[in-house]
Amino acid sequence: MNTTDRSVDGFDLDRETTLTSLGDGRYAIDVSDCWNIGDNPNGGYLTAIALQALRRLGDHQDPMSVTTHFLRPGSGGRPGEVHTSLVRSGRSVTTGRATLLQDGTQRLEVMAAMGDLGTASRNGHRLTIPPPEMPPVAECVERDLLEQGVSLFISSRVDLRVHPDISVAGRSSRAETLGWIRFVDGREPDTLGAVLFSDAFAPSIFALLGRVGWVPTIELTVHVRARPSPGWMMGRFVTEDLQDGRMIEDGYLWDAEGRLIARSRQLAMLLPDAGEGG
Repeated sequence: MNTTDRSVDGFDLDRETTLTSLGDGRYAIDVSDCWNIGDNPNGGYLTAIALQALRRLGDHQDPMSVTTHFLRPGSGGRPGEVHTSLVRSGRSVTTGRATLLQDGTQRLEVMAAMGDLGTASRNGHRLTIPPPEMPPVAECVERDLLEQGVSLFISSRVDLRVHPDISVAGRSSRAETLGWIRFVDGREPDTLGAVLFSDAFAPSIFALLGRVGWVPTIELTVHVRARPSPGWMMGRFVTEDLQDGRMIEDGYLWDAEGRLIARSRQLAMLLPDAGEGG
């Protein structure tokens, strides 16, 4: 497992998504294993790598709409390449495509619309979703103190505090996860971090059914609505649709000021543990 070197300038996420240009929209990346959940890197981290490459397509730096198709698990601690292509460049939006490859094999495909969420709109109409009631951070439970059934190397990068009422898997009447999240190293949240955080919570189905297996994501879409303010972010993730071993989970992220920052939806499979005889 890689160790964190605090003597290196920059925060963990920025350092561990640093790209080296190979020309023609191709970039080299050393995929860190510090974002692993079990044997594989977190999908939000891998998506962040692709988004860093897509930021180089133009001046638009905020991911506004991101769809990732996870084709095969990534490998932490191994090199990779990101190949990008420009789909369209406009005044307000740059749309691009990125593919992450390792060992010559496609691991994920990202399609993203990049914009500038720091530009105020002249449209004054507003509808939003308020955050749920949540205990303060100090009253919530650190995720890495809970029984997960898998090694959470990502806990060295992300500080996640879970609502005490759902801290024990299988004890809730709903497939819902609530909690606070931030970066361990003090990096403040931004739109890139909001995309990563949208895939950093434990699957909400565990709250209802317990740790019933492995939940690999097939596709994840994140819509980022604003740049977050500094501080903890609050997340709510809920599954209301589970059929034939496939589930749809909806997610919401609010910043420290209670503003809705991102919404997400992911399609995932619910696979039994190897020891369950499936």
